[in-house]
Amino acid sequence: MRIAIVGVCASGKTTLVAGLRKAGYDAYNVAQEHSCVHDFWNKHHPDILVMIDATLPTIRKRRVVYWGQDRIDTQHKRLADARAHADLYIQTDAYSADAVREQVIAFIKKWETKHQAA
Repeated sequence: MRIAIVGVCASGKTTLVAGLRKAGYDAYNVAQEHSCVHDFWNKHHPDILVMIDATLPTIRKRRVVYWGQDRIDTQHKRLADARAHADLYIQTDAYSADAVREQVIAFIKKWETKHQAA
């Protein structure tokens, strides 16, 4: 099973992918926020598409960035198709990296159970 992770810059994609891989999942980061191709997220035909998001104040707590809300707004426009097709969307502001990873793993397990029964 392939799990694609999309989200705005500094939302936690790389950390999430690393955590999912460590847990044994085939997860990868899609640089959709940099692509003007609306369905770029679907390039490798993932089984599950996860979108994570963060607000600018949270991003600034996580790292130093030299860009503003206009960049987040542009990225949200580029991510609109991915969000519309996401199997799971998580606003990460209130969660630790571990909590986000655990939410995604719980979703994957439910997805696997549902699709094994079908």
